[in-house]
Parts: sequence; C-alpha cells; structure tokens
Amino acid sequence: MKITWFGHSAFLLEGSKKVLVDPFITGNDNAPVKPDDIDCDLIAVTHGHGDHLGDAIFISKRQNVPIVAIYEVAEYINSKGASAVGMNFSGTYEHEGVKLTMVPALHSSGITESGFRHSGGLPAGFIIRMDNKTVYHAGDTGLFSDMKLIGELYEPDVALLPVGGLFTMDTELATIAARWLKPKVVIPMHYNTWPPITADPESMRPELDKEGIELVILKPGESYEL
Repeated sequence: MKITWFGHSAFLLEGSKKVLVDPFITGNDNAPVKPDDIDCDLIAVTHGHGDHLGDAIFISKRQNVPIVAIYEVAEYINSKGASAVGMNFSGTYEHEGVKLTMVPALHSSGITESGFRHSGGLPAGFIIRMDNKTVYHAGDTGLFSDMKLIGELYEPDVALLPVGGLFTMDTELATIAARWLKPKVVIPMHYNTWPPITADPESMRPELDKEGIELVILKPGESYEL
C-alpha cells in the first residue's frame, strides 16, 4: 500500500483500490495537487468541519464514487447531490474489497457552509483495511483511553495521528497515543497548515524509538510504501 500525504489530514491510500481521506485541498496552501487531479474509488470523511469535508463532494460527483461518513454528515452530503454512505461507531462498510470501520474521536463536527448550519453528528476515525494492511486515520482527536482498545482490536500497521495541538493532540499526547496503539509506523498529520497548529513532530522520535515504532515524517506530496 502506498500512503501519500496531501497536507493537513488529507491522505490517498493506494493498493488494489484508491481510498481518499479528508480531502481538504482547496484552501490548503500546502496541498501539492488540485481537486481535479485526484482519482479515487472511495472517499472517507472523518467529520463535518470544512478542513476535512473539504472537496469531498466535488470529487465524489466528478469521479462518481461514494463518500463514507457518520450518518449526519452523510445526510448533508446526499442533500448536496453526491453519493454518501452513512454509518456509525463499530460499524464496518465494505466496498470492493476495502473495509472501513468507524471508531470514535474526541472532537466536534458541526457543518457551516455559506451561513447554513447543519448538525455534523459526532467526529470519527477510520480503520482502513486493504490488501491485508491496516491503517488507522484518527481524524481530529484529543487523547482518549479507548485508543488502547483500538490498538488491541485492530492492530494497525500505520497510525495517522494529529499532532498540531490547540484543536487536537499535540506531539506529547500523540506520542502517548502511539504507545497505546502500538502500530509499526506513525505518520504525523494536522500540523503546520496555519500558525495556530505549528509543531515539530521530530520531537516524538526518541520516545517512539524506545517503543520500536517507526516515525515517518512526510512533506506534502510525499509517500510512504507499506
């Protein structure tokens, strides 16, 4: 599996299928691509905030591919003419050999668009299983103790963890999360997009090395081969 970071929390996972997560491209100055450039088979959205829902509706319509999200966000997406699958925590949605399991996140999820406010339900993370590989995209989240359970149940190969602080975990708390999750690899996300969420994920390396966890720091547009 090839994991490419587009900056912020946007990732493209490529294996037998292409899974796009939280495609915040327009308005993300770090994004190395345009929404028209992205091909995918499935889109996952962790919550309703604009920097995660992003260009999902546009890309879904252009590619004629479904978006998977928590039920309330899916309702909103469907109201905009895109195709969405609503689900909830502990549920698993399978699409052409890709399995998405929804897990909790500790955050918020309201939708605001052109003055219109819509309930975004609850924020989520995703366990993404494809080609016998497992990736945990934590979404926007604070540290919560059930991350231990997520690690025990799903044994992720890679954990994509927010580290920017203010709205999510910072590097110190993300290091604790990694210790609980016990993935083989941690890839930091949700940092250095704007000044309020600046971070140096390199500070995580000494503690992760002690745990035998590889820290992979990507620049926007770079990829990691799992």
